[in-house]
Formats: sequence, C-alpha cells, structure tokens
Amino acid sequence: MATVAEQLRRAREAAGLTRQQVADITKMRADRVIAVEQGNYDAFTAPVYIRGFVRTYARVAHADEAAVMAALDEELAQTERFREHPSLTGEHQGALDKLMLQLSRINWRVAVPAIVVIVVVVGATLIYRAGEKARAADPLQGVQPGVYQPTGQGGGDTLPLPPPPR
Repeated sequence: MATVAEQLRRAREAAGLTRQQVADITKMRADRVIAVEQGNYDAFTAPVYIRGFVRTYARVAHADEAAVMAALDEELAQTERFREHPSLTGEHQGALDKLMLQLSRINWRVAVPAIVVIVVVVGATLIYRAGEKARAADPLQGVQPGVYQPTGQGGGDTLPLPPPPR
C-alpha cells in the first residue's frame, strides 16, 4: 500500500494543483504541505494537527479520504512521538462527559441572550396570569357575614337620633 505522502502527492498532481495552490486553499503554510508530501510529520506538534491537515488535504486533492486516513493511522502508530497514548483512566465516557461535550458545542453568545429572553417572557406571563387571577377573585371570599350587636350600654356614649320628619 502506498504511503500517505505518495497518495496525497498523486492525488494533487491528478487534480492539477501545485503545492502552493494546496497551501492557499487549505490556509496552511507551504512548508507543511511539503512536509506531509515527504512524510515528515515532525513539522507538526501533535497528531490531531496531522490528522486534520491530512484530511483537509485529501478533500482538496479529491483523494480517497478513508484510505488516506487509514494509512495515516498506520504510519502514526509506528512512530514513537505521534502514537496515540492509551487512556489514563481506562474508563469509557460517562453521562457527565457526554453532557459536557454537548454543552461545549453550544454557541453561548447566542444561547445566553436567548435564555434570558425566554426567562423574561415566562416570568412576565406568570406575573400577568397571577394578576388576572387576583382581579377575577371575589375580594370578600372567606369573610363571614357581619351582624350588628349593640354593646347594651345606654348612656352618653351615643348621640341621640334626630326626630322623624313631619
């Protein structure tokens, strides 16, 4: 099987692209394009950058992306520096890890104002409904009927009634 460098170089030449054109399209430096075509991955600092650049290069050059990535994984597995390290914990992702991954994908510059607007609208609706319910309620509900009961003291505490009209 051909190396990643050979596959990408052949695909680039078949597409009629120069190294500089690939660099311009992928927005990568030309020395990185040359390094990948030579199979020199030391120009990169981490395997994630190599994988991302090679995947982008394969798309631009119209190469078989799956085959190129499979070959790249084999090549990186043979190197000491870029070999994938085993998981330190040995555990699979839990529910919290999955939740945090989903939360990290949210565009918070849009989400926070949207959440604030939703909270304000819901709050205003609840306050409005509570006010309507209070206005519709009987204000004398729960009040017992009042009965006048004189104190029974007939004295100077009361004013005399005016005489009836004639």
